[in-house]
Amino acid sequence: MINLIVVEDHALFRLGLRTAFKSSKSEINVMCEAVSGMQFFNLLETQVPDLVLLDLILPDMSGIDIARRLKKDYPEVKILILSTETDKDTIKQLMDIGVEGFISKLQSSTQVLIGAILSIMDGEEYFGQDIAAIMYNIYVSKKKTFDNSVKFTQREKEVIELCRNGLLAKDIANKLNISPRTVDAHKNNIFQKMGINNSMEMVQYAIKEGIIEIK
Repeated sequence: MINLIVVEDHALFRLGLRTAFKSSKSEINVMCEAVSGMQFFNLLETQVPDLVLLDLILPDMSGIDIARRLKKDYPEVKILILSTETDKDTIKQLMDIGVEGFISKLQSSTQVLIGAILSIMDGEEYFGQDIAAIMYNIYVSKKKTFDNSVKFTQREKEVIELCRNGLLAKDIANKLNISPRTVDAHKNNIFQKMGINNSMEMVQYAIKEGIIEIK
C-alpha cells in the first residue's frame, strides 16, 4: 500500500483525486489531506506518508517553500508536484530542491497520475513530457558542459527517447522486448557516459545535443 498526503486547497479537486484512486483499484491510499502548509506540517507530526501530492499555490505558503522544508526535515518522503504553475523559474527551483516528479494539472489524467506515483515509488523520477521544452531552456542556461565526443548506441538512444515520452521502465522493457533489468543497465550506462545521476538530466542532455528532439 502506498500512503500519501494530498496538499491542495480546492475541495473538488481533492474529491476528484480520492474518487479516481478508489475507482482505479490501485494500492494508493489517501491517508489524509491538508489545505495549507501549516496544516500539512502539523499532520506530519503524527502521520508520515510515503509520498506527498503537492500543489504549489496554497493560502499560507508556497508549495516551493513546503517542498524545500519537507526535503530538509523528511528526506525519505517523495514529492510529486501537481500544479498549473509550469514557468521556467518554478521548475528550476523544484529541480534544485530535488522533487521526484512534476505533472501539469492541465496535461494530466488519472492514468498518468497513477503511473507517476507508481514510478516514483519504484525509485524513478517522473516529469510530464509537456515540460520538456522548459527543461531544455533551463538546461541551456546552465554553465555545466558535457563531452560532445560521447557516443551512444542505437538502443541507448531508444531508451532516452522513451524516457522523454514519460514511459516507465517496465513499459520501455515491453516496447523494446527486453527485461526491466536490461533497461536499468542501459540507463546506468547512459548516466555514466553523460556524467549525470538522474533521468531528467539525461533528457536535458539528449535534447541539447540533438540525440532526441522536442516534440
